[in-house]
Amino acid sequence: MKATQEISMEEFVVRATVTVKAPIERAFRVFSEKFDSWWPREHKLGKAALDRAVLEPGIGGRWYERTVDGAECTWGSVLAWEPPRRLVLSWQINQEWQIDEDPAHASEIEVTFRTEGPKLTRVDIEHRHLERHGGPEAARKIMESISAMEGWPGILERFAQASEAD
Repeated sequence: MKATQEISMEEFVVRATVTVKAPIERAFRVFSEKFDSWWPREHKLGKAALDRAVLEPGIGGRWYERTVDGAECTWGSVLAWEPPRRLVLSWQINQEWQIDEDPAHASEIEVTFRTEGPKLTRVDIEHRHLERHGGPEAARKIMESISAMEGWPGILERFAQASEAD
């Protein structure tokens, strides 16, 4: 299914939505437990090729990359974990696509799952507080990137395909 998006420059928020042909429990499981199966291989920070993208379950879990040379890079942490309806992640990647370990500079990604029918689930992503990465100019730079087809809309389409194939 095609992902849709809404961009709000005033609020420094990017929203994207996709409806997947899968029950809510499967959609949540594919998003969380099978994160590596649909995460784009080119979406990484390390120099070496991506070996694995990991989303650890539960509040305090990390979401991170491991490259083929064994290096790990933590993108953020799990702030809320409410299967199968909701999860919130911190995003500790700045406008230069580098890790910023200061939690005060992290934006948030809220992912919600809503049943639309017996085998249909609507998945909404709200990437918010982008101004925390260094003010309005930094927020706009990040928004431009994550709202492009290579950003959340394209990522959600990959997720939808994986959910429907699972």
